Amino acid sequence: MQKIRKGDEVIVLTGRDKRRRGTVLNVDGDRVIVEGINVVKKHVRPNPMAGSQGGIVDKTMPIHVSNVALFNAETEKADRVSISEVDGKKVRVYRSTGKVVGAKA
Repeated sequence: MQKIRKGDEVIVLTGRDKRRRGTVLNVDGDRVIVEGINVVKKHVRPNPMAGSQGGIVDKTMPIHVSNVALFNAETEKADRVSISEVDGKKVRVYRSTGKVVGAKA
């Protein structure tokens, strides 16, 4: 079970975008793509066969999963996550509060 999944709100811990929050768009192994985070200028060559125009394009690049933490809305801080069993199902639980991630209060 992954501790960070698609759709989670995360906060960046290190790097140029430190302390910024965003939503996870994609998880690929140990890398995540977060909406609006780690945006770079990419020089793209035109491809007439595909009908794409060349130029400088803004592209969201992946960052390592260790550089982000799940955002706990209750405490308004980054929080670590553990996996525990509740009612026979594995669920993610915030380490600081012990509450289930994504549970409606």
